Amino acid sequence: MKITLESDYAIRIVLRLAHEEGRCDAGMLSERTGVPQRFALKILRKLVNAQILCSFKGISGGYQLARTPSAISLADIITVIEGPYAFSRCLTEQDSCNHPNAGCSQEACKIQKVFGDISLLVHQKLEDTTIDKLL
Repeated sequence: MKITLESDYAIRIVLRLAHEEGRCDAGMLSERTGVPQRFALKILRKLVNAQILCSFKGISGGYQLARTPSAISLADIITVIEGPYAFSRCLTEQDSCNHPNAGCSQEACKIQKVFGDISLLVHQKLEDTTIDKLL
């Protein structure tokens, strides 16, 4: 199981901005992170909309963190890109197990319980891992 390339790139961008003093433009971020500029712009827009980053227009414009590195978790970044984390699709409301031939009901499914426990552990680790811990 892997996170998407977009999430990986978003984490790289946030980490790069945490290392920088001041603002960085999209071109500089692209160059320093290895993220193609068109893709970086898409990710930057999402991170700004989620208030993880601030954007500034004009000659001295660019991007910078909207919060301190200790207030930004990996869960925050990944959720912006991918939505809420779930180890299995059976844990999401729209895909929950309700198939009569599956041999279980949503309330009694032991597999769903195990997957729920795994999801909780992974989500907690992502929440506990803040950008400042990765600097």
